[in-house]
Amino acid sequence: MNENYNISSSPHIRDKVTSSNIMLMVTIALLPATIFGVYNFGLSALINIVLTTATAVLSEYVYEKLMHKPVTIRDFSAVVTGLLLALNLPPTLPYWMGPLGAVFAIIVVKQLFGGLGQNFMNPALGARCFLLISFTGKMTYFVYDGVTGATPLAELKAGQSVNTMDMLLGTIRGTIGETSVIAIMIGAIFLLLMGIIDLRIPGTYLLTFVIFITIFGGHGFDPQYITAHLCGGGIMLGAWFMATDYVTSPITKKGQIVYGICLGLLTGLFRLFGGSAEGVSYAIIFSNLLVPLIERVTLPKPFGKGGEK
Repeated sequence: MNENYNISSSPHIRDKVTSSNIMLMVTIALLPATIFGVYNFGLSALINIVLTTATAVLSEYVYEKLMHKPVTIRDFSAVVTGLLLALNLPPTLPYWMGPLGAVFAIIVVKQLFGGLGQNFMNPALGARCFLLISFTGKMTYFVYDGVTGATPLAELKAGQSVNTMDMLLGTIRGTIGETSVIAIMIGAIFLLLMGIIDLRIPGTYLLTFVIFITIFGGHGFDPQYITAHLCGGGIMLGAWFMATDYVTSPITKKGQIVYGICLGLLTGLFRLFGGSAEGVSYAIIFSNLLVPLIERVTLPKPFGKGGEK
């Protein structure tokens, strides 16, 4: 035998796609929701987006410089975190709150646990929940077209009728990036076509949620009621852009199915029986905490190690 074989550690199969490529694609996919949010809510939305995203990048840069770590802002992960957080904020939020949340997301949730790939929950959602608990009044104050009021999802929970077409288009009260399902789905389709995500997690999530509200929502299989729930709140933004986060979701195919089921059940539980009309953020964070257990249960056994006799 004249061939020479190189012995090396895993991984043995490599791909040219890098973390920065993936994060850049996610940033591009978020642009339709971002642009519509600015169009829908005006200058205050734009200022919140710019300040929050810039603070996320700056926080990562300063922390890594102070800790004498390699600067990783070029991988776009801080941009994605800041942008996702901004899209989950009310457009009327005081301009200092978004940056405060960005610092919490980058420093507390991400960097203190080791940086990209080590955080145990989605940093943007962790920061949103931090702001929601700390400043509940400001985080639940919504204005659209000069009119203050509850979101359509809150009105739906209160038994009021809602306009599902307005919810689909996004001309409603809500956070900057969650209102337009059409804009969100344009970005989601882009990620699917680029192979960044697949249907396993979001598909299982949304299907489980629909089954749950059909059984326990008190309306049976009512298409208008189901559509309103799917178009209202952050379920679409969460399902396609946050539940699919590589770091905080399972790596096994079976685990992703179990993860999606957990997301659907928890979101339905929080929405129908909780005190808030929403529930996506908490559902994703709780499911993030279950990921190590899910992976432990669904991880394939190596050949010859504990397999069936």
